[in-house]
Amino acid sequence: DLLKKQGYTLKIVEYGDYVLPNKALAEGELDANYFQHLPYLEGYNAKNGTALVSVAAVHYEPFGIYGNGVTSLSSLAPGSTIFLPADDSNETRALYLLEEAGLIRLRDGVSARTGVTLSDVVEDNGYRLVTVSASTLPSQLRNNAGSIAVINGNYAIGAGLSVRGALAVESASGEAASLYANIVAVRPEDADSAKTRALAAALTSATVAKYIEEQYQGAVVSVTGEKK
Repeated sequence: DLLKKQGYTLKIVEYGDYVLPNKALAEGELDANYFQHLPYLEGYNAKNGTALVSVAAVHYEPFGIYGNGVTSLSSLAPGSTIFLPADDSNETRALYLLEEAGLIRLRDGVSARTGVTLSDVVEDNGYRLVTVSASTLPSQLRNNAGSIAVINGNYAIGAGLSVRGALAVESASGEAASLYANIVAVRPEDADSAKTRALAAALTSATVAKYIEEQYQGAVVSVTGEKK
């Protein structure tokens, strides 16, 4: 409705993975996409020779640690399996959350910007760390009693998991909230076009911020006003 008032008709195309939206944008099938955070976009550009750019940060989806039969992290049995997402930036994010929760220790000098992998874990406290496709995290958790999983906000929502029931959650006021805010991405030549400005303004409006707050009850957090 906000875009209609400015003479634009918004057509929304949904994708089921993390690769196709950027491919479609780079190839001109889309005018913009809105599904990823800046580190993921930067990684995609580096790997694929693209130059997609961010024009606005809209929301943040706190990562949560969820358990199957585990009621607290302190009760997690030795040797238990911990599932985390396999893609580069989200693996980094998950490992940082596990360290914050006291489950692992990362080597000194690592950086979220340059990325962290399982090879940077110097103390796993006997837990079994397993990376899987982010979309399969909820099913992996359901099928493995006594395990825990670090699950992206969107997949947690889709699986009926509540952030309020998570064993640990990223802080909405921490570094992750700004670094991993979901952005609107466009081709560089469209970064300052009228339609891009209209879309960015609509998605960062008070109307959308209120909708996010009411609809997602903390599983999605608006970062209105933070431009990348």
